Amino acid sequence: MIRDRRAIMRAMDRHAGFTWIELVMVLAVMGILALMAIPVLQEGTLRKQVKEGLSLADVGKAGVQSAYGLAGEMPPDNKAAGLPEPEKIVGTMVSSVRVDNGAITVTFGNNASKVLSGRKITLRPAVVPDQLVVPIAWLCHAANVPKGMEVRGGRDETDLGNEMLPVDCRGSSETVR
Repeated sequence: MIRDRRAIMRAMDRHAGFTWIELVMVLAVMGILALMAIPVLQEGTLRKQVKEGLSLADVGKAGVQSAYGLAGEMPPDNKAAGLPEPEKIVGTMVSSVRVDNGAITVTFGNNASKVLSGRKITLRPAVVPDQLVVPIAWLCHAANVPKGMEVRGGRDETDLGNEMLPVDCRGSSETVR
C-alpha cells in the first residue's frame, strides 16, 4: 500500500503545473487579444476629447443666438457675435472657437491628442425661417436638418474622420447642406 502511494505521488509530481510551451501559448493569446483591444480604446479616447471640445462651443452658441435674435441675421464673425477673438476662446482640448456667418468652428489643440491637434469640427445653425424667437438648432457636421428648418451660415469645415465624431454628428448619407 505504501508503495502504491509513492508511485501515485511520483506520477503527480511529473504532471504538476504547466509546461513552458503551455505558458508561452497563453501569453501569446493574451498578447493578441491586447493588440486587438488597443485601437478600440484609442478611438474611445478620441471621441471623448472631441465631445469635451464641443462643450466649449456653447460660448459661441450663446453669442450667435443673441446676435441672430437682435438683428435677424447670422453674425459674420466673433466680434459681431459679441465674443472674444477666436484664439482667446480656449480650453484643455481646444485652441480656438471661431464664428463664420453663424457657423461655429472648434479647432483642437492644447492638450488634445496628436491625432486631433489642428483638426476642426463645425456646428452649423438651423433656424425656422422668419421666426427669430425660435431657438437655433445646432447641426454638427453631417447631422440631418430638422423638418421645417433651414441651415444658415458658414460652411462645414469638419475634417475629423467618422470614427472620431460623436454619433449625432455622423448623420446619414443623404444630408442636406
